[in-house]
Amino acid sequence: MKLSLIIPCYNESANLPTLIERCADVVKADDVEVVLVNNGSTDDSGAVLDGLLPRYPGVRSVLVGKNQGYGFGILSGLRAAHGDVLAWTHADMQTDPLDALKGFAFFKRHGANLFVKGRRYGRPAADVAFTVGMSLFETALLRRPLWDINAQPTMFSRQFFESWSDDAPHDFSLDLYAYYRARCAGLPVHRFPVRFGERLHGTSHWNVNWAAKRKFIKRTVDFSLELKRKVDRS
Repeated sequence: MKLSLIIPCYNESANLPTLIERCADVVKADDVEVVLVNNGSTDDSGAVLDGLLPRYPGVRSVLVGKNQGYGFGILSGLRAAHGDVLAWTHADMQTDPLDALKGFAFFKRHGANLFVKGRRYGRPAADVAFTVGMSLFETALLRRPLWDINAQPTMFSRQFFESWSDDAPHDFSLDLYAYYRARCAGLPVHRFPVRFGERLHGTSHWNVNWAAKRKFIKRTVDFSLELKRKVDRS
């Protein structure tokens, strides 16, 4: 069994050296690879990756020429992955790439037919309240238990990924899509605690202020209502 960890990177050049060093610890085992997706970056991420990756066997990159969303970058990485177990996490170092090894241990113990996801701690109270509200809304609307939807890493089998339809979203709704599909498929869901800290460099691409959060909420609600319509028709 092999793990592929996908990390979408959009204008993360300042974080990349530290991230890649951390990924080097992830791929010390022969059964793990890391795929960094240069997700249409407009900074010097490409040059940083080209300069650093030859020194790190087991860590490679995939290029998305033009940014088409967080989810699109992840999907591009998943399609290029070689593993039997697939996962993604963030590039901003708020979560540790090594967390994926803790999640991989569930698959080694219980087999590939699982859905594994982190459960965040160490976050500001306002962010926790926001997450609780969104979790309650999604759980009530979609009639499946869906908690801390955007926690990382997100992990599942290649077989589960290959069951996805072509309408997987290209934005942050991909976290909800994967989690919801796992619930609908009846996959056992395993959660484990992951520390969620401050970004190492730069700023969030969505969690910067309440105006950005409102846009995130609107996109998520619109996608959730679309999901519910599909379920009601099925």
